[in-house]
Amino acid sequence: MQFTQEHTEIRRTLRAIIDKDINPQVDQWEEDGIFPAHEVFKKLGTAGLLGINKPVEFGGMGLDYSYAMVMAEELGHIHCGSVPMAIGVQTDMATPALARYGSDALREEFLAPSIAGDFVACLGVSEVGAGSDVASLKTTARRVGGDYVINGGKMWTTNGTQADWMCLLANTGDGAAHKNKSLICLPMSTKGVQVVKKLDKLGMRSSDTAQIFFDEVKVPVRNLIGQEGLGFVYQMQQFQEERLWGAISAVVGMERLIDETAQYTRERKVFGKPLLDNQVIHFKLAELRTEIELVRSLCYRACEEYLDGKDVVLLASMAKLKAGRMMRLVTDGCLQYWGGAGYLWEAPTARAFRDARLASIGGGADEVMLQIIAKGMGTLPRTGSH
Repeated sequence: MQFTQEHTEIRRTLRAIIDKDINPQVDQWEEDGIFPAHEVFKKLGTAGLLGINKPVEFGGMGLDYSYAMVMAEELGHIHCGSVPMAIGVQTDMATPALARYGSDALREEFLAPSIAGDFVACLGVSEVGAGSDVASLKTTARRVGGDYVINGGKMWTTNGTQADWMCLLANTGDGAAHKNKSLICLPMSTKGVQVVKKLDKLGMRSSDTAQIFFDEVKVPVRNLIGQEGLGFVYQMQQFQEERLWGAISAVVGMERLIDETAQYTRERKVFGKPLLDNQVIHFKLAELRTEIELVRSLCYRACEEYLDGKDVVLLASMAKLKAGRMMRLVTDGCLQYWGGAGYLWEAPTARAFRDARLASIGGGADEVMLQIIAKGMGTLPRTGSH
């Protein structure tokens, strides 16, 4: 990756907002179980950071994906996983398909205010019985005159209690599971949309995650993103960016935790000498730091190939798999070296430990990534449940 002055400026601008407007509030937001998404997103939108690689005519910067990746990486300086995840949903999970395939009218109505930070977006894919197995989702959107009438529900919806609109994946036909789905822009204020509850999670405490029901919800057919029946394909493309985002956004946070652990173990004396003097500790931290750098390099390579127009499903899946597993190793290992102090709820190690566990589940579980990788290798069985 060759970084330009523009890449550096994006890092600097975002870091200033993080240091001034986000990190001083994180502890309170974590305690409250929610952060003010509209307030935070408006600051980011005003700085141009919610549409880095989105079309200029709708308020974006029109830059290539490497600039968006730099932003995702820099979000690791936020002292929790919740807020970066919520921002990532806005920039790299709920809006890519709309930016790429939506009509101009639809992009003016939903994309432009999302880039400006006036709208909060959420992604409606996962359901109670269909998480990583997207093909099996049950929510329907049937045509009735000039409307879609939506019935069903979504689960694990990040930003769900605060969102102004949802990028909804629903069955719009009765054909094959990979060809009967469509993406639809759904205003969350529409009659029949019910936010059932905010879910109480192990980690990502300040990110509002909702369960949502749809009861005869009517939206105009013009809210369809792209072509009917191509929603599964569009969502798989969105997953490609989501998984790259998830992998690169983990890197800085892991490095920060290792640095904090090195500092803590340097100051903590056991048997008359700093803990860090134990070879097992400084060697382990060095090994973890090396593995993190490999994740960064893999993400950068995937980004370069993506910019060249290549299919990076395999590399993105590998990066997402490795980053999720590294987050578990790093947070668990660092917590161990902090001892009892690291086990306290408010300790940075404890928060990182809780937040990191989602990385191997959300956006496609490790097992799904392995399945994709195996398919790319040609080793996936041709018969059976696959």
